[in-house]
Amino acid sequence: MYTSAALIDLHERTHRSLVGMLDHCAGFSDEELSRELEGFGYASIPLQLGHVIGAEQYWIGVLNGQMLVDEDPADVASIDALRAFRERVIAVTGDYLRAASDAELSTARTFTTWGDRQADLVPAHVVLRTQTHIYQHNGQVAAMSRLLGRPIPAGLDFPMR
Repeated sequence: MYTSAALIDLHERTHRSLVGMLDHCAGFSDEELSRELEGFGYASIPLQLGHVIGAEQYWIGVLNGQMLVDEDPADVASIDALRAFRERVIAVTGDYLRAASDAELSTARTFTTWGDRQADLVPAHVVLRTQTHIYQHNGQVAAMSRLLGRPIPAGLDFPMR
């Protein structure tokens, strides 16, 4: 059984890594941030970071019975805008996790996803997916940072403490 406490801990640790990545990316110039790099599904650093934050917003919205698919370009306009977007999303996820019982988090039920599709999902798996997804794209941002001549510092993986 998944517990709310464990998922809250995972969520907070994962977002500490994301904050570290945002802090690193704040050192890039506007030109570097807007540069589109070949070989990436989301071609710029802000688009990569906005995607992972937006994915968490979408999936927690699904769990809350909402379809949050509209993207606001202002959310990825700068590192400060991304920080504010992350703060809004992390608060909603935190509220969801604090309100959900362990049984609710661990029990599959039917949710509506994009395209009005019905899917049987375990809420804890949805939350876990949003958090592992952050690390996938942090890896993309790390590769982009290397290409831009500013490799990420050590320690932006999952915090052990």
